[in-house]
Amino acid sequence: MELTHIEHIGIAVKNLEEAIPFYENVLGLKCYHVEEVPDQKVKTAFFRIGSTKIELLEPTAPDSPVAKFIEKKGEGVHHLAFAAKDVHSALQEAGDKGVRLIDSQPRPGAEGLQIGFLHPRSTFGVLTEFCGESSGS
Repeated sequence: MELTHIEHIGIAVKNLEEAIPFYENVLGLKCYHVEEVPDQKVKTAFFRIGSTKIELLEPTAPDSPVAKFIEKKGEGVHHLAFAAKDVHSALQEAGDKGVRLIDSQPRPGAEGLQIGFLHPRSTFGVLTEFCGESSGS
C-alpha cells in the first residue's frame, strides 16, 4: 500500500454556518469548497492548511453516520484520511492483513475522490479513510 500524506481530517459539526466562521475568522483559513454528498447524507466544507485539508461534516439526515456520531460522541474529530495511490489496493491490502473494513470497494466521495473506510475497531478507535483519484476500475 502506498500512502502519500494525510489528505484531510474530518470534523463532525452540527451546523456548517456556525462552524465555518471559526475556521475563517479565528484560524484565518479560507473555506474553498462546500458540497453535499447525498449518498452519505452529509454536507461538507473544506479548508486547506499546507498539503492537508480540514473537512467539516454536517449531517443532512438524522439517520446519517455523522448524525449518529454527533449524538453518541458530540461534535469533534470524526476521521483521519490518508491519500492512497490506489484506494482499491490499499483497502484490499488492509483487509488481507486482518483489518476490518467498512468498505471493501472504493466508492465516490466529496471532491470527486474515491474513498474507502476502515472500521475503528481495527484501527485503535480512529475511523480511518483511504482516498484518492479514480483509477478507472
